[in-house]
Amino acid sequence: MSSKPRTPAKKTAAKRSKNEKLSSTPQAAAEPLLLDVEDLYLFNRGEQERAYRFLGAKHFELDGVAGVLFALWAPSARSVAVVGDFNAWNPDRHPMRVHAGFGVWECFIPGASAGQCYKYQLISAQGEVLPWKADPYAQATQLRPENASIVPEQSHYEWGDAEWVERRSKSELHQSQMMIYEVHAGSWRRHWHDDGFLSYHELAEQLVAYVKDMGFTHIQFMPMSEFPFDGSWGYQPVGLYSPTRRFGTPDDFRYLIDQAHQQGLGVLLDWVPAHFPSDEHGLANFDGTCLYEHADPRQGFHPDWNTLIFNYGRAEVISYLLSNAFYWLDEFHVDGLRFDAVASMLYLNYSREEGEWLPNQYGGIENLEAINLLKQINERVYRYFPGVAMIAEESTAWPGVTDFTSRGGLGFGFKWNLGWMNDTLRYMARDPIHRQYHHSDLSFGLLYAFSENFILPLSHDEVVHGKRSLIEKMPGDDWQKFANLRAYFGFMWSHPGKKLLFMGGEFAQRSEWNHDRALDWSLLDHGSHLGVQRLVRDLNRLCAAEPALHQGDSEADCFEWIDADARAESIFVFLRKALDTAANSVVTVVNFTPTAHRHYRIGVPGPGLYRELLNSDSAIYGGSDTGNYGAVKAEQMAWHGRPWSIVITVPPLATIMFSQTGNL
Repeated sequence: MSSKPRTPAKKTAAKRSKNEKLSSTPQAAAEPLLLDVEDLYLFNRGEQERAYRFLGAKHFELDGVAGVLFALWAPSARSVAVVGDFNAWNPDRHPMRVHAGFGVWECFIPGASAGQCYKYQLISAQGEVLPWKADPYAQATQLRPENASIVPEQSHYEWGDAEWVERRSKSELHQSQMMIYEVHAGSWRRHWHDDGFLSYHELAEQLVAYVKDMGFTHIQFMPMSEFPFDGSWGYQPVGLYSPTRRFGTPDDFRYLIDQAHQQGLGVLLDWVPAHFPSDEHGLANFDGTCLYEHADPRQGFHPDWNTLIFNYGRAEVISYLLSNAFYWLDEFHVDGLRFDAVASMLYLNYSREEGEWLPNQYGGIENLEAINLLKQINERVYRYFPGVAMIAEESTAWPGVTDFTSRGGLGFGFKWNLGWMNDTLRYMARDPIHRQYHHSDLSFGLLYAFSENFILPLSHDEVVHGKRSLIEKMPGDDWQKFANLRAYFGFMWSHPGKKLLFMGGEFAQRSEWNHDRALDWSLLDHGSHLGVQRLVRDLNRLCAAEPALHQGDSEADCFEWIDADARAESIFVFLRKALDTAANSVVTVVNFTPTAHRHYRIGVPGPGLYRELLNSDSAIYGGSDTGNYGAVKAEQMAWHGRPWSIVITVPPLATIMFSQTGNL
């Protein structure tokens, strides 16, 4: 059951519903309550998809008088009052009234207006005056270190992306190119004169143009909902409904997304439904009870992050999170959500020792309530927003993450392949002389590559906290480091699965990522860094141009090993095929040693000329320019179990790709 879209705007006493329940508080005698009972009913059942349309602070007109209608869920509170700029922060001025049986309080304040700050004063059932609370449904919030909620402007933003949204609704993402550029908005670039943040409008101009030029298809922002501590990178949000004020207003954020769409780029948001911080103005102990979290710390406290865990079994919390997912997709037109820390939601014993967790009703480790929530969100989102991408950061072997819920899956569209990331980075860190003994680190991923719809991530987590940048993970002297990284990118882009690269990786940022400063763009004055950037740009464009490199990312029939066992040489040879049988196949050869191989024979699908599509050792990328002079002709000589073969030169520490173009 879904809620009907409702946006409170105007109401008169004559038109109020006879079914509206009156408060049991003395203030109720004067006027009927204003919120719609059907909305509250769905909210209390955990079926409300758009609670942001009536909870929080909403512009409202009552009997011809304009003001703001405040609404708050706090079922255990003895009393609630709105305090803010409109009443000199006096809690005696505007007490709220409660909808009996629903636990939702409301108060209409005539004359309150956009831009005014506010909080709620709650008194617990025991009579304790609680720390003033920010609005859980606030759509605008003060810039840290301040933390009051703000009455939002009435958005009249005129979107220009109708064509994009229509095209998205008919897209088949699993068969489309998807190259994701992961961005921390506060440190991609900064103002040169004062090291200040770029605004949403500046990001719309600079970031969108850069990402488009680089050939990526999507921007994925690390969390953009409001958070108090810069060092959390947004992963400890206190304002899930508030775009961070660090870069501008909510409409400014809409503008950024709109501009991306008009330039043919999708926008994904990192979303944090797994936990929330314990800041006293936030959700913790909200009405004097553990309202959003579990009371038992074995269920409600996260030891890794010192945060609180949502109570996924409480209907109103379900509505809170479900509505938040809808909010970003509906109000901001985002093209998908990447769910952070899904594994921590799925397992009751996640990062806990024996005795530190409680089993489910069947004695198991699975968090059945979280599982149901994930399924519900995915089902409903895909029903109302076709073509978006729901992505799970899930780090275990949980089955069916991207399978249909009707078949027992979680219903996600994609899953981050963290196993592939860890295995391949571990392999790349080894000295090439030892790689022959670890050949399976790179081939193992193909044993399960088609069990889920995977994204291959090289994310922010891999370039911080002493893990070193991508280029500094590579062994050898400087030339070898760059050659290794170029070969690795070539392997990654030709491997089945969608691609994600964290900002800075595309030009081989030397230092670890630091959220407090911009990327080191000056490195592009050096040829080797510029060469890596050119390679990534060309890889993106090649993947878009060649159906074989994106159509069958999740289809086992579209991949074949030609040679997975050349351990002594540390060479991998494989074939990518398109779902479109008329499209050319792509043969990839990867050499992870600094030894060039001339007159190296490999089996190929059939006769014809094999054009060299890309060579990561090309001089334009900073390589030695060892290659095959553009193309080689197949010979009718059996090799690798195939009747046709080609003899090629395999460059050192390089990836080369060939496409069959037909007979001479």
